[in-house]
Parts: sequence; C-alpha cells; structure tokens
Amino acid sequence: MVLRAFAHFTSHVGRLLAPVFVVLSLVAVAAPADAQSFRFNSFDVQGNIRTNDASVLQVAGIAPGSTVSAGQVNDALQRLQNSGLFEEVEVSPRGNTLVISVVEYPTINRIAVEGNRRLDDDELLAILESTPRRVFSPITAERDAAAIAEAYRVTGRLTATATPQIIRRDENRVDLVFEVSEGSVVETQRIAFVGNRDYSDRRLRQILESTQAGLFHALIRSDTFIQDRIALDRQLLTDFYQDRGYIDFAIQSVTPELSRDRGAYFVTFNIREGQSYRIGNVSVVSQMPGADAAVFQNVINVRQGVRYSPRVIDNVITRMENLASDQGLRFVRVEPRLVRDDANLIVNVEFVISRGERVFVERIDIEGNQTTLDRVIRRQFDVVEGDPMDARQVRAAAERIRATGFFADVQVAGRQGTSPEQVIVDVDVEEQPTGSLGFSASYSTDSGAGLAVNFSETNFLGRGQAVALGFNTTDGSQSFNFSFTEPAFMRRDLALGFSAYYGITEDDDSSAEYTRYGVGTSLAFPLSENSRLALFYNYDHDETSGYDPAADSAILVREADEADTSRVGFTYSFDNRDTGLNPNAGVSLAFTGEYAGLGGDTEFLRTQVRAQAETRVAREEVTLRATFEGGAINALDGGTRLANRFSLNSRQIRGFESGGIGPRDINANNQNALGGNYFAVARFEAAFPLGLPEEYGISGGAFFDVGSVWGLDDTAGTGGTVDDSFALRSVVGVSVFWDTALGPLRFNFSHPLQYEDYDRTRAFDFTVEARF
Repeated sequence: MVLRAFAHFTSHVGRLLAPVFVVLSLVAVAAPADAQSFRFNSFDVQGNIRTNDASVLQVAGIAPGSTVSAGQVNDALQRLQNSGLFEEVEVSPRGNTLVISVVEYPTINRIAVEGNRRLDDDELLAILESTPRRVFSPITAERDAAAIAEAYRVTGRLTATATPQIIRRDENRVDLVFEVSEGSVVETQRIAFVGNRDYSDRRLRQILESTQAGLFHALIRSDTFIQDRIALDRQLLTDFYQDRGYIDFAIQSVTPELSRDRGAYFVTFNIREGQSYRIGNVSVVSQMPGADAAVFQNVINVRQGVRYSPRVIDNVITRMENLASDQGLRFVRVEPRLVRDDANLIVNVEFVISRGERVFVERIDIEGNQTTLDRVIRRQFDVVEGDPMDARQVRAAAERIRATGFFADVQVAGRQGTSPEQVIVDVDVEEQPTGSLGFSASYSTDSGAGLAVNFSETNFLGRGQAVALGFNTTDGSQSFNFSFTEPAFMRRDLALGFSAYYGITEDDDSSAEYTRYGVGTSLAFPLSENSRLALFYNYDHDETSGYDPAADSAILVREADEADTSRVGFTYSFDNRDTGLNPNAGVSLAFTGEYAGLGGDTEFLRTQVRAQAETRVAREEVTLRATFEGGAINALDGGTRLANRFSLNSRQIRGFESGGIGPRDINANNQNALGGNYFAVARFEAAFPLGLPEEYGISGGAFFDVGSVWGLDDTAGTGGTVDDSFALRSVVGVSVFWDTALGPLRFNFSHPLQYEDYDRTRAFDFTVEARF
C-alpha cells in the first residue's frame, strides 16, 4: 500500500515538473541557436500562386548577401504569418539558400448570412469588409462578425452573436458563411432617478428619448434598450434643468444594470439638482469704440425675475450681434459675465461688448451628402465665403441643418485655412430617409371607420422641397389632396406652395351630395423670430345636388347649383411655445383675412382668428390650455353659400356632433345644418396624471367648452322657421387618454349644460388612429 502511494506521488510530481524540464532544455538549445548566423545568397519561394516572389521577399525583409541571425530569420517568419496573405508559412535555411514555403489563403467564392430574421441579408452584407473574389482573411472575417453583432446591438438584441464559417471549394476557393444567433430583445424595464426633489420621476421620464416597458411590452417592443440613447438622454435632461434655472445641475452617473436573466435593463440616473436661480440685474458694458452701451441695452428683452436659462442668454447675445451688424460693426464679441448671488438665488448678468479676432470664412466644405444638394445645406448659413467668422452663427446654422430632418447626424467644425486669418468650415452630414408611405385606419363616432393612404417626401430630389399626396375615405365621403412646397424660393427665405384637392361628401340628413375641388398657391416668409406672414390665392368650385324641396330647407334648395370662388388673402401667425423664454408656457396666434371676388361667382370678406395659450403647473405635472376661435363672413354681392359659411365640428366644441349646433330650419323635415356667418368658441382644458402605473400610458383630463354659430343673410321663403339667432352652447366633460404603441386613444365623456332642442348632442366620443 505504501509503495503504491509513493509510486502515485512520484508520478504526479513527474507530471508537474515535466514542463519545467522542457523549458530548460529549450533554453539550453536556444542559446547556441541565437548565436548562429546565416548569409543567404539565394531564395526559393514555393507554393505561391497569386503573390509573386518579389512580394514575398519584401514582406520577409531579408536582403540577399546580408548576415542575419536565427532571431531575424524567426522575425521574417512572423512577418509572413502576420501579413494576412498566407494560411501557412514555413521558413527553412538550407546552406546559402532560404526556402520559404507558403500556402495562400483561399479566394472568397460567395458570402452568405444564415439564421437572421430581424435584419435582412442586404442590410447585413452592406456592412461587411469581406467581399467575393477577394482573398479570405480570418481577421477581417472576425471584424465582420463583430459588425453584425453590433448591428443587432443597436436594435436592442445585446446577446446576438455571429460566427464566421468557411466551406471549402475547389481551386482554392471558399464560401464564407456567417451563422447568426439573434438572441432576444432586451427591454428597459424601469427608468429611475436618484437625487430629484423638485420634479417627479414621471415628469423626468417624459423628457428622455428612452422609454420604459409599457403595458403591452410582451407584444410591442417600443421600449428596447439602446446604449447610444443614454448620451442623448443625458443632454436632454441637462437642457431641461438648465432651462429652468438650475445652474449647478449635474448628472453624476447613469447606471444601466442587466437583470439576472439578461432579459431587461434597469437604468438609474443619479443627479444633483441644486437650486433654481432667477435673473437679477442685466447691464451692458462696451469696450469697443462705436458701440454705444445704452443702445445695446435697449434690445435686451429679459426682465428681472425670469428664470435663468442659457437659452435666454443666447437669445440676448443674438439680438446684440444682429444690432451690431445693422450698425456696420464687424468682429464684435458679446460675452456674458455672470455674478451669482447665492443668498437670494439670483444671477446678475453683465454683457461685455468687445472687439473679437479678425477672422474670415475662407470657404465652407460639405461632405457626406449623397442626395441632398449643396445649396440646400449652404442656405442654412447666414455667412458666406469672405464674411467675418462668427462662431455663434455657425452653431446656429448647424442647428438649422439638424432641424431640416434630412440628416441622421450633422457635424460642423472650423479649422485654420491658408492663413491664420482664414477659417474653413467643415460640414459633415449623414443622410437619412426623408420619405414615408403610410396606411392609416381610423375610427370615430363622428365619421365612422376610415382608411387613408398618405405619401410624403420632405427632401424631394435632394432639393429640400416637400411633396405630399393623400387619399382619405370614410363613411359617406372621399377626398384626395396634393401639395408641393419650395422652402427657398428665389434662394431666399420664401416658402412657395401649391396645393390641389378634390372631395365628395354625402349629407347625413338627406340624400344630397356635395362635390368640391380647387387649387391654391401661397408665399410665406418670416416677419420676426416667432412670426410669419403667408399670402395665398385659392380657386374653388363647389356644387350640390339631390336636395328635396319637400324635406330640405328652402335655403339649401336655392343653393343647389354650381359656383366658383376666387379668393385672395393672408395669414399672420405667431408661436413662441417652443422658442419662448418660458419653457413652461407659450402662446400661438393665427389671423386670416381673405377677399373673394376676383372673378368667380361669389364676393365676400371673411376673417378668422385662433389663439391658444398653455402652461404647466404643479411642478409641470398638469397642463392647462385655453383656446379661442372666431370668425365672420360678410357677403358683398348676394348671400353666402353653405360651402363658405362656418360650422363647428366635434373637435372645435365637444359634446355635440359635427354641424350639430347653429342655424336650423326648424320646420324642415330633415332639419339640415345650414352653417352661419359668424362663430365663436372657447375651450378650456386640463390634462393630468391619474396615479396609475406610468407604464399603462393612461392619463386624464377635464374640459369646458362654450360657443355658438349664428347669422344668415337671407331667410326669405322659409316662413320664418329658421332660427339663426345667437345662443350659447356649453358643455363640461372628462377625458381619458391612452397612449399606446398603435396610436393615441382618446375617450371623451361629455355633458351639455346649454343647448337648443334641435341641437344634436353627444355624450361619448372615441377616436383612435393607427399607422402601419
């Protein structure tokens, strides 16, 4: 027993020491080998077919007749093996001749991808470096496999793998096949925040591009975790807080943690809010001759007490730089100096005007635009070659280029030109699809089921032009529309538009049918930072048929013919909801005036106004919105027609059917909606969370609408049975909003407070639209 144990022990020790003896023997043998030297006068290259002898010897790096050591011969072997040209290499010194035997890598016959379902072959083959009829390289194949895995990673399939395999063919060819295991989508199960006091997790999640798992996450993967979104989320969160005066806000860390089953991510933002500051004293100091500080003080549109925001400061600097340009001042630099008053949580701002460096734009180089014409990008710049360099204008141009929506990525940077006083502006863009073909199915209690087909292209032929086609059909109506817009007519900030439409609608109250079609053109241009003016001309044709004198109103029977309307007008619009100084509030305003009578069969003046104001309260959890609409039409020759009069739909005043209020012929059997020459409506609404889990996507709202439609030109022949008097209608209600991946759903539950007996009320309204 002892002998067997000892024999087992000595055997085990022998196995442990054997590698040591081998290493020592190699060292002993290597010592004289390293001292050995060779001189090769000739070379014998064997096995090479595509690569000539000279190329092989050049890679080996051994010159004829030179003295080389055994180590240098080994280095030559390593260079040949690492060249990527040969599958096998053998180097054998034979006297004065060095024999180099190689086996070349095979040629790729074809490349295929197997196991892929989510990404098609063309999409994956386009990202590969390996190509058919080229030499196969294992290193390149591994990079290609990593590229395929990365393509899946950005779609949320973090466990996807790709394995390169080769299938030997004759004539030293191989088929390269990438076997793909797609894995499963990794979703964002939860997004949480640590350190937020003033804003809830719910509000902050609304800011982010990333979304967490919804109610139907098992069926609809709209919450896929994508690592690249984290950087964008950090910027969006920082902008949100800084726009609200949080100067010291910082994101200390973002931690995405993978669950144990590797099926979901939990993302945590660790933030430091700090305190919210307001703007205190605002002053101007001029250190530049010719720049009067008092004059520049007058263009400051910021008052004390406004929340501090970098956007507010940038807006003031832009206004000052524009003033300097108008006064003929060049190379002006406006620098804000901030003095914090931590005790009172205010920031005093002093704008210092000084002379900047004399630097000019040498040229603007644009790269990456395969479809978009250079001029579409260049027109976003306010500076051209030879102008003084203005870094702020260049940054603003970059933002405008991004805002076009034509590009997935925009990089704008400056570099020194041919002299220190010259700057070359490099614009590198990455294009993205700008066209869409949509099929929509919709349902509402107002118009029933509907189907729509829409095509749009916002960068038509790379010219930055917008083209749209649409076809819509619902129960009792069909319509077709076309529009074209050139946003830079005559290479100026002028939007030239053309439109055409055709529609047929059946009257729900009778067997009448309306046919309308027309064309129009418009020219729009900015008046200020937030306002625009559009001039337009439209030519419309309308005709009605099928009215029954025994059942329909005499007013409509008289209008049952054809008429052409030629009208010209303007629309002034103002909107600062996205660009205003207050990120929580804003207003929009639109005023339209038009005259009909330049030809055609009708002559009238018509005006319309729409104003809306909205704000967020309760730490931005509740949105309040107030909207007012009104209009008037005055006939100048004869009376107005139904096609030109006003009627309110169920979106303008809830709780009633479309055309459910307004003048009616009470004694007519069908009691058709006649429309009115005047209308006014006011809507007040609030949207707020209901306290349900956020992943459900369900929120609530409440509303109060009040309005009326009234007034007709001629009620003769009706026997005095037409009621076109002014009478207010009002309604209160609650809404349930359900934001689903298929589309937004809205449920309105209404209760009319004021209405006439002949009005057509509606207690429930449901709308949904899904695009696929």
